[in-house]
Amino acid sequence: MRTDLFDFDLPASSVALRPASPRDCARMLVVQPDGVLRDHVISELPNWLAPGDQLVVNDTRVIAAQLSGRRIGRDTEPKIEATLIKRLDGSRWQALVRPAKKLAAGDTVRFGNEGRVCLLGHLDAEVEAKGGEGEVTLSFSFHGPALDQAIADLGRPPLPPYIASKRTPDERDASDYQTMFAATDGAVAAPTAGLHFTPQLESALRERGIGLQRITLHVGAGTFLPVKADDIAGHRMHSEWGSISSATASALNEARVNGGRIVAVGTTSLRLLESAAAEDGTIAPFEAETAIFITPGYRFRAVDILLTNFHLPRSTLFMLVSAFSGLQTMKQAYAHAIAAGYRFYSYGDACLLFRGCD
Repeated sequence: MRTDLFDFDLPASSVALRPASPRDCARMLVVQPDGVLRDHVISELPNWLAPGDQLVVNDTRVIAAQLSGRRIGRDTEPKIEATLIKRLDGSRWQALVRPAKKLAAGDTVRFGNEGRVCLLGHLDAEVEAKGGEGEVTLSFSFHGPALDQAIADLGRPPLPPYIASKRTPDERDASDYQTMFAATDGAVAAPTAGLHFTPQLESALRERGIGLQRITLHVGAGTFLPVKADDIAGHRMHSEWGSISSATASALNEARVNGGRIVAVGTTSLRLLESAAAEDGTIAPFEAETAIFITPGYRFRAVDILLTNFHLPRSTLFMLVSAFSGLQTMKQAYAHAIAAGYRFYSYGDACLLFRGCD
């Protein structure tokens, strides 16, 4: 399919720069299977679900993956910005760097302020390898928990570029850009549908007899990237590590046998569930990488309902929701959302999607 089929115009004023407060007062556009659109708010979510349904949330925790430093060891010391995107082992990370043209394999980048943290006052990393589009492999001077602590001390939350380019990230973002379910360090982007939840909403869901199950998918920076290929078949997905426990898989399978629906909170939860599902929809325990790319024509096996934010034009996530509810339905839903003043992207509003077809 042509990538431009998934393009749309979005006013800059539609991009949310701060989350709703409280989180569950964000708006929620309900997109029904027949394409009918209804305007609601997140706190009304329990009314759209039934006893026995199972909400599946992503409990990944966003790390302080944005690092600032400088290249050392040559005549000049240009500033370098790095976003960690994937851990390779105890001391090595894949990262996106700017400006990439200032680095070559063998260079050393020094992150941090002299005399501030990490015993020696800084954190050094060698550029072990350099790929395309600003991607490098960094081999750090620290290892394991010591490296984790150094990154936590030196780094800052990696806000999406469509927010960070419009305002300076601040202390509020450290909590705003983390879901209430966050428990397992490893993401460099938040599973943003989970940002809408509050303890009060969780209590209301449980009182209605709706289960809540946790899985883990460490979201990578690739989630922000638009598809640049003219045809979606030419796009390469970044892989992400995910885990579904045997207890969670059993609970979801039992609920489905008893007539309950699987409700994915966010595209990250959906992608992991679909990666772990057999042809008949049975969900197996999972602990591996996934690079699943869901586009129109995909047959969903595990997920019945999807709660998700509003996504970028030409993005893999808009392609996913178009596969879930139908391309024309989603174009109409997004046009309605823009006209009605819904807030888009990570800190924005949400839509509740029921499976449909064009």
